[in-house]
Amino acid sequence: MKNDLLRDVSKVLLSGAAIAALLLPAALPAQQAKPWDQIPIPKLHEFKPHQPVRIELKNGIVLFLQEDHELPFVNGSVLIPGGSRDEDPAKAGLVDIYGQAWRTSGSETMSGDAMDDLLASKAAHIETGGDIDSTALSWDSLKGDSDQVYALAMDLLFHPKWSAEKLQLAQQQEATGIVRRNDDEGEVASREAVKLIYGADSPYARQPELATVGAVTLNDLKAWHDRTIGGSLIVSISGDFDPAAMEAKLRATFEGLPRVKPMPARHDVFNGPKPGIYFVDKQDVNQSNVQIAGLGTDRHNPDVPALAVMNDILGGGFGSRLFQKVRTELGLAYAVGGGYGFNYDHPATFRVVAITKSASTVDATKAAMAEIAGLTSKPFTEEELKRAKDDILNSFLFRYDTRDKVLAERVRLEFYGYPADYLETYKAAVEKVTLADLKRVADKYIHPDKLAILVVGNGPEITPGLDALNLGAIHTVDITIPQPQQAAAEEKKQ
Repeated sequence: MKNDLLRDVSKVLLSGAAIAALLLPAALPAQQAKPWDQIPIPKLHEFKPHQPVRIELKNGIVLFLQEDHELPFVNGSVLIPGGSRDEDPAKAGLVDIYGQAWRTSGSETMSGDAMDDLLASKAAHIETGGDIDSTALSWDSLKGDSDQVYALAMDLLFHPKWSAEKLQLAQQQEATGIVRRNDDEGEVASREAVKLIYGADSPYARQPELATVGAVTLNDLKAWHDRTIGGSLIVSISGDFDPAAMEAKLRATFEGLPRVKPMPARHDVFNGPKPGIYFVDKQDVNQSNVQIAGLGTDRHNPDVPALAVMNDILGGGFGSRLFQKVRTELGLAYAVGGGYGFNYDHPATFRVVAITKSASTVDATKAAMAEIAGLTSKPFTEEELKRAKDDILNSFLFRYDTRDKVLAERVRLEFYGYPADYLETYKAAVEKVTLADLKRVADKYIHPDKLAILVVGNGPEITPGLDALNLGAIHTVDITIPQPQQAAAEEKKQ
């Protein structure tokens, strides 16, 4: 369940470096007409997402049915509370391994390999996976095979058979990811920025190590499954089915289960980063990834609609202040974007990301910081307000243009305890944002002196050096990957 802001930032970063130069038109003479300005823009259609039918069983399990007869497919999922933030730190990576081994091990009646062969013959899928706060089982098939595939999925849900061989394979795959996690400077920068914001030991920033993934056992997988399967499950079905028959089938499967056990309340502490400059010296690259990082908020905050508009103005796309100033006018970054994030049940991150040449690292960082500070000193304009609102409101046409997408969002809202009409009320709140609202939230939430600056780049090529930022001592970040023996020795010392 990814944050909307981070997804928007990634779009800017992925597209900006490769295609922005091709998309941006050459400068036009002042006198030249701009015929595209004369194209009439029709009013947006009223936003009325087709809501799924919600059914709450007596034991607390929630069902969602989203009927859609456009194509002869049936898709389903079971969302299960409990994710990597809940795992034992000594076995960090457990949920990722569990998500892989659950499916590949198979059930008591069919091995994972045999399941692969059967599903491939029907062009069907059954998948399992883990996330920060949940695990999930999902499936899809042609309508004619839906009963058989559903039965297989439920067998896997309730009767998994954990395989030592598949556990070892999952551990090897995790280990491969760990030993290669420093290959890409962008991945290093994102990972280390999150650690600065939340703290290296935070369940929201904790990273698996070779020793922790190697410590996971078959009993751990079984215990995790037994612990979470009795939680507040959310079962969702979409596609070409008869709703009465589907409801009856789901009731037969889930209504007889014991009353759900709620997850324990969380008491996480979020202090934000210690301001300063942090540096990862990666001498196999010729560019720098700069991340200006702080603590964001969550969607319960009533200021989120105004923050969303402010974000779009700051770094939401080609028309944003960051892009127009840092990339277009000054030519200091291949890609730049970011803003103030908001998650569903815990504070997200504030991040502005700039990818720049080694030699322009300091100038690009200064320019990005100036645009962040400018949110409180440079007045917002009506033109900026209108463009940002249009960007957000138009995005609804693509983010919720199918019944499957609406269902996925409805499940997400249910999981985090938001009202069913959250999308409609959020859209209405965005439409009401004013220039005064933008100034108020900028003054309230934008504090450049509370931000950390992380640079991942080639130290010898960064000229002038990072000390030219005049922000105090430079803290070197160690990204060495501990070996299992080394980690065990350090644990003994403690």
